Amino acid sequence: MSKLTQEEVAFYKKNGYFLYDKQLFSAEKLAELTELFEDQLKQKGSKLSDELDTPHFREDRLLNFLLSDEVLDLVEPIIGPNIGLWSSHFICKDPFVGRATPWHEDSAYWKGRVSSFDNIITVWLAIDNSTKENGCMQVIPGTHANGFSEYEKVDGKKNLFSTQIKNMDTSTAVHFELQRGQCSLHDSRIIHGADPNKSEFRRCGYTMRYFSTDTKVFEDKNPNFKVWLARGKDLAGNKYANVE
Repeated sequence: MSKLTQEEVAFYKKNGYFLYDKQLFSAEKLAELTELFEDQLKQKGSKLSDELDTPHFREDRLLNFLLSDEVLDLVEPIIGPNIGLWSSHFICKDPFVGRATPWHEDSAYWKGRVSSFDNIITVWLAIDNSTKENGCMQVIPGTHANGFSEYEKVDGKKNLFSTQIKNMDTSTAVHFELQRGQCSLHDSRIIHGADPNKSEFRRCGYTMRYFSTDTKVFEDKNPNFKVWLARGKDLAGNKYANVE
């Protein structure tokens, strides 16, 4: 069942994002997901809290959320009924020390790994309240139609990445302020970033990323990387972790 109206889908297509201000999961499921995140956080060792990438490779129970109807019913109106799970990532900015996320396009970091970026979407679920004060995500509306930007190097100790888009005009930036359990949707090509967390409150989100299965995932460019068939059928001859 579609969770989005035609008007909301049209807004996403035009602007490259949409804020979903309802609860994505039940209170019980959100509590379970939070517990899984806290477990991952305990196991992270020397990694920083914002580096918990592809946790579903290590924790199968996360697939109960990533492949759930709650999420896929939100994704399908935008990218269609044939859906692959691309990746997931816990991004946690600790109080006072959480690093900035430089302005970037997700697609720039996946260049060469897939055949197309037109139908790759990220669902960003707020595990903690996400506010301007604790470094919520910001996007530049409409930039998903611009193609790849030019990048420059930045300090990797102060930033989540070591590169950022050159000559950014942030005057039209939209802040994604979300309550715990709400989520945002954004196109893989849209320019986005986040300020450092200078507040006393942690800011954790779970990114769940999906692609239309007419997108080819190049196996030779994705060593030791796994994708799942989340809904519908494969259209590009991809290899999925959950399909024999």
